[in-house]
Amino acid sequence: MTDDDLIARLEEQERRLTFTRFTNADAWQLGCLLVDLATGRELPVAVDIRRGAQQLFHAALPGSTADNDHWIARKVRVVERFAASSYLVGRRLAARGDALDAKYGVDPADYAAHGGAFPVRVEGVGVVGAVTVSGLPQAEDHALVVEAIETYLAD
Repeated sequence: MTDDDLIARLEEQERRLTFTRFTNADAWQLGCLLVDLATGRELPVAVDIRRGAQQLFHAALPGSTADNDHWIARKVRVVERFAASSYLVGRRLAARGDALDAKYGVDPADYAAHGGAFPVRVEGVGVVGAVTVSGLPQAEDHALVVEAIETYLAD
């Protein structure tokens, strides 16, 4: 898959995966779904769901570490700043040969344009939060979040 094809696929995911609302109960149910998916596959991940500055859900599964929490915070900052998934931001930068810190003057200790944080976009409102997974290679972190949101929104 070319960079352009991947970027187009990521953009399509973000257009399609929008919520009509996002409550604390939605965060809990989506978080539990993510934990169930990861536990069933024995994935060593941390899961985090936030709305604005408030953390609504967090779980650290066997094999994850405190470092995953640091990665989560860095990925979430990318979603908050760019209103796009951390993976999409990273792939767009890579396609142009740019780096996040050089292009936007941000500290890489605080921002990570690596896959795993996906925007919670509410119809008619915009991005209100982020769903994040850390612990796998970036494409797999992103894919797990997308799978969970697709499943949740289909119910």
